[in-house]
Amino acid sequence: MDLDELIARITREMLPNLSEAPRLGAGGSPGADGRAGGAKAPGLAANEACRGAVGDCAGCGMCAGLNAAAVGQVVSAGAERISAHPGTPEIHRDLAGMIDHTLLKADATEAQVRKLSDEALKFGFASVCVNPTNVALAASILRGSPVRVCTVIGFPLGATTPTAKAVETRDALANGAQEVDMVINVGALKSGNYDAVKRDVHAVVDAAAGQAVVKVILETALLSDEEKIKACLIAKYAGADFVKTSTGFGPGGATVADVTLMRRTVGSSMGVKASGGIRDFDTAQKMVAAGATRIGASASVAIVKAAAHS
Repeated sequence: MDLDELIARITREMLPNLSEAPRLGAGGSPGADGRAGGAKAPGLAANEACRGAVGDCAGCGMCAGLNAAAVGQVVSAGAERISAHPGTPEIHRDLAGMIDHTLLKADATEAQVRKLSDEALKFGFASVCVNPTNVALAASILRGSPVRVCTVIGFPLGATTPTAKAVETRDALANGAQEVDMVINVGALKSGNYDAVKRDVHAVVDAAAGQAVVKVILETALLSDEEKIKACLIAKYAGADFVKTSTGFGPGGATVADVTLMRRTVGSSMGVKASGGIRDFDTAQKMVAAGATRIGASASVAIVKAAAHS
């Protein structure tokens, strides 16, 4: 059975259990593409040149300035020219805008958080991703800038209760988090207790209350392909904005095969974040080509510097 057939079969099996239309993530009612009305597309920041030309950016992800992945695919297919408005950034700069600059070590110091935040401002990363204890510091440095503050929930095992994850989420938002990456209850998923997994994701989505982007970490190295598909469907129907491969603390990280599977499962209405083991530009490129719209990395600076010289 090929991948598309597997996804179709599992979707048919799962939909009666999900029993409701996909809920809304951060931003309002779904638009024609399934994204929240008025919300920026997952992983995409407003483009200043576009705003100047046509008013507020819709975050649709359809222009060259906001969609380096699509531009790269078109060029690879043989296009010699791409139409774009004046001021469209270079593709490597757009790659920077897809990266969550990450520092999740237990021994991360305040000085390291400040350095992380300064680098995010300098290189134009999408966000800094820090442990909950460092959210307030990062938020104080980045306030008023385009760089968002991301944190982790139920991290890294996902083995806390939905109530605990909801409390963590509300606390993170109160401290200035704008994005939360939650780890699912992996044990419940592998036990076939899909209602428990759904309650887990719902708890964080509800606690975020449309005020933060919610990314659902699957820890793909622990899952079969069938389990990955089921987890993606649960996250989608629970109203999450992204699915994410890995914590970076598990037995393996992001793979092209997993990103491809996740993208095919969720379609175009969600973001896909590749995280874990992405240490160079070549790997980041492969993840984007496979369908990732966000990259989680601690080697972000090295990646964008290599991109600039590619």
